[in-house]
Amino acid sequence: MAPDATTSLVGRTVVVTGATSGVGEATARALGAAGATVVLAGRNVDRGKRIADEIGPRAEMMSLDLADLSAIRAFADAFADRRIDVLVNNAGVMAVPLGRTADGFEMQIGTNHLGHFALTGLLLPRITGRIVTVSSAAHLIGRIDLDDLNWERRPYNRAAGYAQSKLANLLFALELERRLAAARSPLRAVAAHPGYAATEVGSHTGTWFDRLFGFGKTILQRTPDQGAESVVLAASDPGIAGGYIGPSLLLYGAPGVATVGRRARDRETATRLWELSEKLTGVHFEIGR
Repeated sequence: MAPDATTSLVGRTVVVTGATSGVGEATARALGAAGATVVLAGRNVDRGKRIADEIGPRAEMMSLDLADLSAIRAFADAFADRRIDVLVNNAGVMAVPLGRTADGFEMQIGTNHLGHFALTGLLLPRITGRIVTVSSAAHLIGRIDLDDLNWERRPYNRAAGYAQSKLANLLFALELERRLAAARSPLRAVAAHPGYAATEVGSHTGTWFDRLFGFGKTILQRTPDQGAESVVLAASDPGIAGGYIGPSLLLYGAPGVATVGRRARDRETATRLWELSEKLTGVHFEIGR
């Protein structure tokens, strides 16, 4: 899906994390087709370069490992003299076995939330338009354990770890929106979710997610392009100033205002998660300065 024909992105620079496959790739292609200069960010540099070549001369691939704070800082440093109009925090891992990032975080919360939290904070002085953070319908079953965010004491559950990370994404996006508004910043924070999309990430998790994705593949038959519709809309529609965008029927349908679960509306948890994320990453946001 490309943005509406009346929405030109010519002259605008968009960074998309996890842009070398699935919804991220579809998002990068759609925004590139609308005229944006697209920076594909991810670990598979060779594949990213091939996709960038296919998008056209305004696209480029840059290496980014969200499971390594030093790599995130290096990526952000490369933008010291560059403007970013839109940052799309899309990359993620799903229901993986217990593992640790380079900095010792549980892999899912470390990559999906803490990595994007750090990236957004470091790039914020360069961003002129909006930050789109991709969550999931799985946030509805997620629970945040602020006393054991990185699964160091409780028994690890890979599906619960994924749901926690997606709830963290949404809590972060909504809290960022509130802080930007309070500071009267011209920047906007928007959350989005793709619903079901037939991508590689959800097919071999070793959890009940496999059955859900198998059902979706057989019955819903939604492609990555369709899954990207909500993300593309959140990134490109000037009429969307915040909130949460997703398919009208939770897992499929035209994009529109999505349901925000009760736990994602908990402002105290959002504030505490923000403070903990600052402590763990060492990244503090310059909002309204």
